[in-house]
Amino acid sequence: MATADGAIEITARETAGLLKQGKIKLLDVRTPEEYAIASVQGSMLVDQSLAQEIVQTWPKETPIVTMCHHGMRSLDAAAYLRGQGFTNAKSMKGGIDSWALEIDPSMQRY
Repeated sequence: MATADGAIEITARETAGLLKQGKIKLLDVRTPEEYAIASVQGSMLVDQSLAQEIVQTWPKETPIVTMCHHGMRSLDAAAYLRGQGFTNAKSMKGGIDSWALEIDPSMQRY
């Protein structure tokens, strides 16, 4: 999943392809209330407990894509994960709103 330029962002379309192939862990960093409105099948809602587990126990080479509503919180989360040694952490550009527009038009937008 690493790119030659080391870019931290990845598009919704690229994310969908990698998720379908089982090549990434998709971490949703939105609130439980936001997750209840709309979520991507195969994603994991990250709370404080899971965040600690990820940092402490997941292999640092795990390919991770973070997502939020529009891509700002997930960018912070991906940068944090990279700072913790997860060099394959990326943020889905445009968040779940981009997913709804590009991948799943039936998804509720908010």
